[in-house]
Amino acid sequence: MSDDTLAKDTDVTVTPQRAGRHRSGPSAAPAGGGGRDRYLDMLRCVALVRVVAYHTFVWPWLSLVFPSMGVMFALAGSLMARSLKRPALSVLRGRLRRLLPPLWLFGAIIALAMMLKGWAPEEHQVGRWWARMLLWVVPVADPPHSAWGFEATEILWYLRTYLWLVLLSPLLLWAFRRAPAAVLCLSAVPIVVFTTVWTVPEGQAGIVLLDLATYLACWMAGFAHRDGLLDRLRPALVVSCAALAMAVGGWWAFGHRVDGSYDLNEIPLGQAFWSVGFVLLLLRFRPRLDGPARIRALDRLVVVFNSRAITIYLWHQTALILSVPLIDHLWHVRAFELSLPLGNMWFQFGVAWVLIAVAVALFGWVEDLAAKREPRLLPSR
Repeated sequence: MSDDTLAKDTDVTVTPQRAGRHRSGPSAAPAGGGGRDRYLDMLRCVALVRVVAYHTFVWPWLSLVFPSMGVMFALAGSLMARSLKRPALSVLRGRLRRLLPPLWLFGAIIALAMMLKGWAPEEHQVGRWWARMLLWVVPVADPPHSAWGFEATEILWYLRTYLWLVLLSPLLLWAFRRAPAAVLCLSAVPIVVFTTVWTVPEGQAGIVLLDLATYLACWMAGFAHRDGLLDRLRPALVVSCAALAMAVGGWWAFGHRVDGSYDLNEIPLGQAFWSVGFVLLLLRFRPRLDGPARIRALDRLVVVFNSRAITIYLWHQTALILSVPLIDHLWHVRAFELSLPLGNMWFQFGVAWVLIAVAVALFGWVEDLAAKREPRLLPSR
């Protein structure tokens, strides 16, 4: 986000799973350097594409091949550590300014659509219902939704978790800089406790705690990247630690499958360890990207994805939902029925990206306003 949220900005951008949870310079810049980091930008693009692919095909192995949300939280943590060189209150205001306006627009449209479909409070819960609607303004917990709107709103868990990690970052970074290696290791303790020793409470409080614990270590790995800790460690040590974490995560995931599936999005402890191991490798070993930088179309696509990361993330699930009736209508056109692979999931994937592009054109300008830039149909450098 930008000044992040799917994180970008004078920093870069972030975004980005449970989006999957169906309960869903030409070279890499130094960690502490200024300017945009092309490698981080590219990772963000890959993560967003993977999120859309996961929600299209629901392939559990995608969560292993590229744990997008862990990557997104790590990138956001790195950018947050960079921003906190400035006064904490100004940084927090900037993050909220980048995150909330796109969410408000999304919430206004989705909430109106749910109401038009009959969503309304029970007579004895009107006051409580409207009070809960404030979560669409500041999502410290999951905003209310109807059964009809659940699929479109389930992805908001990411923004809620991101918001909490941003608010906690001044304290987390203070602790990290006093004992970097120890705090990085200890950041995995909460998810172990919540899944093996103490069960989180029922309801929103438990959900918030579990998601925070799942991705806390990835966020702290972002701190380690930005402060140069990973670069100071010997490559062999980083590889060993990453391999151990991924081994623990994989072992736990395959031993605690949900309905026979090893999908990490449904297995918090497996997700936490696999993701942080994966992230450590990505952030420690950064390839040069001179080649892709010379491909103008690809370079432009990276700029658009990073400048519109929040919009892409917020609207991708709605695009997938709308692609279904749209393809159903195409079946009624004989020429399309004979010439297009309407029953193929890859075709739906392509249609979803067309609808995402429409959403970027219609709503992406809000990200410009939130960043205090001149609104544009498509972002410039």
